[in-house]
Amino acid sequence: MRPVSRNGRLALWLCLLASGAAVVAAAGFAALNGDTAGNDEAALSLHPVAGSFEPDDTALETCSEQSCFEQAYGNIAFHEGPKAALTLFDEQYGDGSDPRCHRVAHAIGSAALSRYRDNVARTFSEGSASCWSGYYHGVLERALLSVRGYEPEKLAAVSRGLCDDDRVRSVSWLAYQCLHGLGHGLMITTGYDLPLALEVCNRLSDDWDQESCKGGTFMENISSSYGVESKWVSDDDPVYPCNWVAEDDKRTCYQLVTSRILRVVGVDWKETAATCAGVERGWKSACFQSFGRDVSGQTHRDAREISEICTVARRYGGEKDCVTFAAMDMTANFAGGAQAAGLCATTARKLRGACFRAIGTIMGRFRTTVAARKADCRAISREPRDVAHCIGGATGEALPASLAR
Repeated sequence: MRPVSRNGRLALWLCLLASGAAVVAAAGFAALNGDTAGNDEAALSLHPVAGSFEPDDTALETCSEQSCFEQAYGNIAFHEGPKAALTLFDEQYGDGSDPRCHRVAHAIGSAALSRYRDNVARTFSEGSASCWSGYYHGVLERALLSVRGYEPEKLAAVSRGLCDDDRVRSVSWLAYQCLHGLGHGLMITTGYDLPLALEVCNRLSDDWDQESCKGGTFMENISSSYGVESKWVSDDDPVYPCNWVAEDDKRTCYQLVTSRILRVVGVDWKETAATCAGVERGWKSACFQSFGRDVSGQTHRDAREISEICTVARRYGGEKDCVTFAAMDMTANFAGGAQAAGLCATTARKLRGACFRAIGTIMGRFRTTVAARKADCRAISREPRDVAHCIGGATGEALPASLAR
């Protein structure tokens, strides 16, 4: 895994948070709009304890309810392997626009880890990020079932070993998914004890591991609005707990905060932008980055809608953050930059370079060689300046002098 600068890591954390934050927001938006298709689906929590999976004889062709699909896909993963289950899963759920697919992916991950006798690295290597990386979340939830008691030292000791295998660490994207899923698992394992889960994350080996883990922790906390009751959210203060947690934990929280704000105020982008403008000093930019990611998810990644809504943030100085992190979300979601390049083409000219650089920041994590990263950037635009900005994001190279004007 190539070295990553602090800024590069920050960008990667923020955009990859989109893998799950978008589904949290989407579920909330559906509820606000009265979409409760399938009564049992509405009643189930977004992140069940997937680690409790046990195989049975439930078959996919017999299913019409959410719980049945979860069990049936888990059975396929357990008996035939996760690749077989994920192939069928992708055929049914497509681009992941249905938030209910996330729980199914959890079950597939949990069942796969059971099949491979708790070998996290092998299970991860055969998974995918379909439907906001639910597969990886399910793997880590099950992996923590062996922990007895809530002592931070014991939880940290187990946690440190779960994502250390070379097969996981060799690719930044995969390492992040493991650590982020760990955060989800810690919240569930501790009964949604946010301070304890954060303490365990902060006992991991370095900033990268800690921040990635905390992202999953805060995301699981936000998801309480859809089934699991967490006392670490407040309808009276949609920014809480970001304005309460320790300074070292604030960045990760604010990277997700608009998913909570939108849940409280409704799909009101003007009010959400105004709330971001009024957060604690030093965290406005992080809030508008979260804003851009949620705009992308809510619009089903429609480039023109994203560009239009991001202008709402302009009066507060947040338009650039909105556009760039929407571009990151699109790139992460589609595992490629073609769709996000369409966003860059529709946005204000002064933001275009930053937009393409944001795409490169994410695409660079999908490849292990500089040559492959550059080739990916050349494939999404014919404009030399766009390509150069993308390559800068993917490789850390400076913009050529001939294009820097």
